[in-house]
Amino acid sequence: MRPDHREADSLRAHLDFASEPPGSTPVPSAVFQLDSGDPSHYLNRELSWLEFNSRVLSEAENPDVPLFERLKFLGIFSSNLDEFFMVRVAGLKAQRGEKVADLPPDGLTPEEQLAAISVRAHALVDRAYRLWNTDLSPALRRVGIVIVRPEELEPTELASLDERFRTEVFPVLTPLAIDPGHPFPHLRNKTINLGIMLTRDAETLAGFGVIQVPAMLNRLIPVHVPGAERAFVLLEDVIARHVNEFFQEKRLRGTYPFRVMRNWDLEIDEEEGEDLLQTIQAELRRRDRGNAVRLEIGMGEGVDASVSRLCKALHIDPQHDVYRVSGPLNFGDLVAVIEGDQRREHRDERFHGHTPSPLKDKEDLFAVIRERDVLLHHPFESFEPVVELINQAADDPDVLAIKQTLYRTGGDSPIVRALARAAENGKQVAAIVELKARFDEASNIRWAHTLEQSGVQVIYGLLGLKTHAKALLIVRRENNRIRRYVHLSTGNYNRGTARLYTDIGLFTANPDIGADVTSLFNLLTGYSAPEKWNRLVVAPLGLHEAILGLIGRETLNARSGKRAAIYAQMNALVDVDVIDALYAASEAGVEIQLRIRGICCLRPGIAGLSSRITVQATIDRFLEHIRLFRFENNGAPEYFFSSADWMPRNFHRRVEVLTPILDERMKREVEQIRETSFSDVAKTWQLTQDGTYERVPAGPGAPRSQQKFIDRAKERSRKGDQIARPSAVHVLARVGSEEDRKLRRAKERQRKKQSI
Repeated sequence: MRPDHREADSLRAHLDFASEPPGSTPVPSAVFQLDSGDPSHYLNRELSWLEFNSRVLSEAENPDVPLFERLKFLGIFSSNLDEFFMVRVAGLKAQRGEKVADLPPDGLTPEEQLAAISVRAHALVDRAYRLWNTDLSPALRRVGIVIVRPEELEPTELASLDERFRTEVFPVLTPLAIDPGHPFPHLRNKTINLGIMLTRDAETLAGFGVIQVPAMLNRLIPVHVPGAERAFVLLEDVIARHVNEFFQEKRLRGTYPFRVMRNWDLEIDEEEGEDLLQTIQAELRRRDRGNAVRLEIGMGEGVDASVSRLCKALHIDPQHDVYRVSGPLNFGDLVAVIEGDQRREHRDERFHGHTPSPLKDKEDLFAVIRERDVLLHHPFESFEPVVELINQAADDPDVLAIKQTLYRTGGDSPIVRALARAAENGKQVAAIVELKARFDEASNIRWAHTLEQSGVQVIYGLLGLKTHAKALLIVRRENNRIRRYVHLSTGNYNRGTARLYTDIGLFTANPDIGADVTSLFNLLTGYSAPEKWNRLVVAPLGLHEAILGLIGRETLNARSGKRAAIYAQMNALVDVDVIDALYAASEAGVEIQLRIRGICCLRPGIAGLSSRITVQATIDRFLEHIRLFRFENNGAPEYFFSSADWMPRNFHRRVEVLTPILDERMKREVEQIRETSFSDVAKTWQLTQDGTYERVPAGPGAPRSQQKFIDRAKERSRKGDQIARPSAVHVLARVGSEEDRKLRRAKERQRKKQSI
């Protein structure tokens, strides 16, 4: 089934035109003739995502990864799985309930997908707990980090723990007995609860109780254990030790922890909501009451006698939706046991991105960007120049306007503070805040209020579309003319994730790109767009067509005996039209190499369909987040980067940008990035025809792209420091020039006063 394009069509109708992407020469339909629609050609999206999370778990299993990093990967695996159930599984359950007729390209019904997900997810969870019990927990114990049960503590320490429970925990708890007079309580999403099996002495019918473990209290309670450097007990174990203090007149039959996952996706009818901000705020309050989609049950007594009761109360399937685990719930919380532990031997080598030499120690970033385009490769190159440019713009009297998209900015964002300061300084400031950024909705609402209070014009994007593009526009007056400075990126304006995700960003003062970014913001704020874009390709007004056109050109070149190849890095490949176009290109003779971190619905290596396509995935220290594309173009390769993956939602339901690399020096830089990334075998997996992934064989010293980028960044930083280190003469000259500038500014101020 082809995707629903109503959002894009609606926008085109509203604008009364369909923009032509630059260079989008129509490709004859014969180029893509293929027996499309065969379900065997495609992998299931949800199962492909589970294979991605399996690769994350494999990093936790890898003994060559430092111990503390392995624990972090286990926590990421656990958090990823939570989100998968809260969004993707919840969506499939909704489709099943609504009896949705549309099927994914692989042909699996919602019921079939849920059954397959259950089998694979249960296997992954079992594997994670084997890893914890047989490897990670013992390894942590060997380095002096332990999680113990209260009864393992020495008497003096146990007495101290009991006293802390009575003074700090007991007053917060609310025991809930479940019987005909007390209905089953609402249990909040992802919180841990204690299930308690009860019965009176003279009764045969078991009773049931629940104590919700307070999420606002620290789950990991530090304790002293002889021989351990860091020791903790779990809050739920401490509460379980004192259950008899809550149910004194009943006899305990068993206690165990459990955890509920709920549907956490927003259900918003933007056309019905008069105020999108208020609509989302109301939906956030309602979301915690979403339907249960998964039940995790930890170790304890009385489980078997009450599972059916829990499932009935939560309306979930005991066969598919219940996960019995042999260890602590939610590994994501356990990463806190290593916080503050400074032992470097158990962590990755310390690394901070360096600032490229064109931007280093420059007082006027505008002058640098005016002279040349500058590419940043995060996290190997620092994100700070982006922050510094916005700070300079906020205080520069010649800057007239700043416009920026904000998708996920993170907590205490220096960029948000700079935008607020710019507005307070009298500049025209517009922020496109995407309220529907999943799991960041509440944070974005807070930033929206902060910006509005400072005088920033806050816009919540286009009706029915998410604004996912990453764009910054600064309008500056220079020598009685207007110049536009632009930053475009594959990643969010978030200082934290810029240290953890691989992304690229471009600073440019190119007039064509500046005009296009101006048009982009006009589109976002006023439904106004140009008849034709100069350099950028913008979704949903042509990105899908442009990608198909670029693939089609390579296909025609291959059929004509010309040089043809496609190299693409992205997070996900799902769109059926693009997959079919890649199949046609492969059979025409185009060599296609794909690096796809997460979901891939294309089946590679099938004779007569995808024999020239290889799909690999890299999982390493930093999250691969880059979207970078090279099209061979008969020996004159073209390079693009984008905020968009090749998915229907990115093409048709989001505002995205595809940016060409125009500067020849920049092309060489991105080619070096591409070559290094595609040469990685140390941390790389290859997709097979059946949808599973196999490690690429790697011997000692095999290329590891992220480490190469780190080493290269260090070397550039070292050389840059040597070049930039001034002699005494240069220092005196610079001080003198600074004094001259101060004197000139003072004279200018005096002249203005006299003229007044």
